[in-house]
Amino acid sequence: MKRFTVVIVLAALITGCSTVKKTTQTSYLEKHRPQFHFSPKAKWMNDPNGMVYYKGIYHMFYQFYPDSTVWGPMHWAHATSKDLVRWEHQPVALYPDSLGYIFSGSAVADINNTSGFGKNGQVPLVAIFTHHNPVLEKQGRKDYQYQSIAYSLDEGKTWTKYSGNPVVKNPGIVDFRDPKVIWFEEGKKWIMTLATKDRVTFYSSPDLKNWSRESDLGKDFGAHGGVWECPDLFPLDYNGKKIWVLLVSINPGGPNGGSATQYFTGDFDGSTFTPHSTETKWIDYGTDNYAGITWSNTGDRKVFLGWMNNWQYAQVVPTETWRGAATLPRELSLQQLNGKYYLSSTPVKELDKITDLFFDKENLTVDKEIDLSDQVKQTGGKFKLNLSLPADDFSIVLSNENDEELVLGYEKASNQYFIDRTKAGKSDFEPGFAKKHLAPRISPSGNIELTLFVDAASIEVFADNGLNVFTEVFFPGAALNKLKLRSADPKVGQLQLFKVKSIW
Repeated sequence: MKRFTVVIVLAALITGCSTVKKTTQTSYLEKHRPQFHFSPKAKWMNDPNGMVYYKGIYHMFYQFYPDSTVWGPMHWAHATSKDLVRWEHQPVALYPDSLGYIFSGSAVADINNTSGFGKNGQVPLVAIFTHHNPVLEKQGRKDYQYQSIAYSLDEGKTWTKYSGNPVVKNPGIVDFRDPKVIWFEEGKKWIMTLATKDRVTFYSSPDLKNWSRESDLGKDFGAHGGVWECPDLFPLDYNGKKIWVLLVSINPGGPNGGSATQYFTGDFDGSTFTPHSTETKWIDYGTDNYAGITWSNTGDRKVFLGWMNNWQYAQVVPTETWRGAATLPRELSLQQLNGKYYLSSTPVKELDKITDLFFDKENLTVDKEIDLSDQVKQTGGKFKLNLSLPADDFSIVLSNENDEELVLGYEKASNQYFIDRTKAGKSDFEPGFAKKHLAPRISPSGNIELTLFVDAASIEVFADNGLNVFTEVFFPGAALNKLKLRSADPKVGQLQLFKVKSIW
């Protein structure tokens, strides 16, 4: 008999944030509404932006259109959290103006006041974003996107746009956007990584106002099925060695269709990024993790957040009062296999705060199939599952009384993980939605380590300590409150169930 270990965390619809008004709590009980993922109170959301940690507060801004549930003139909405789990909605931070819509970007804490915006010892938070000018775009010009800045002297509550905007003018590139800025200590300067159509371009600045072009790369390597967007450059430590990671989102051109995020590892000297290889690697093989970036000012810790959607169908998914949500925040680290560096993504440890032990059983036997539906039904079909077992064929089936089902698992012959949402609910809104998606297994280990989170209309799967990740949305007519584990060979393991409080 082979052994595996299972830990399941079930999500109860228990409101867990007293700072949100009763009307908001009611709205968060809508059909398909996430219970432990961030989503806007109403209307449209896409890319997370301006993520900065300062004085114990995680600031998340995001692309937002307050007048519709489809994309429109972009604003920066704002939410804050003390623990990366429970969020408080704040007033909209940045509105469109005469220079254009407020597209994606980043934010930093200017600790040394290099910008000169700080007064009376106040540390300015500085947002760096793309102005998208629709007037110039309609005129047929190429230079309708350029980079601008704004600053806050009250820890992100209010923002003032710089009178000298734009700070980086467009040299004539149609897609010239999504600045991600970091402080490069060795050179005592700011580095901006900018998406420039089919590559990224690096700029540097001593003061966040005056920028000089350093270099570019990417035209001749990486995935190029669509335009490059939302880059992020940062270092990670691996056994005392500094390894630089470059994230680049691409739309379309993902490994399973539509939007996705690729990454490269390498060296960076303050001017040029030199990749270790030109092999394309993906931070997530699912179809619904896009435009993600990391929080700034978190020290050696790197926490990533993505938009849980895909441009292939984002504007037609069957939610009513809102569209768009964020992935769970993820801790990024590196693993080395066969001389290559791989990025690992795992759910942040803070999520443990909203779980309570519900059921504990050792020596659980799976003989071809085991039905865990009685446990799952008690909490509406929202759970976390940890699974460890030998690398043989297996599947996990989530279903409901309507015979809708989401199936995920591993196929030994092809050495691939899969998620199949062909029967997981409503899919007629987009022809390419209902498909089986695949990911080649990266880990050479004999045992499979699997963690998955299931919310009202999404699943996030972390395999082999985050080397393979799947994020997918789905829209069942009723909760997927039945769970079965299937395997060709009998296995013995352990099962634990945990309730999860709603973050709302």
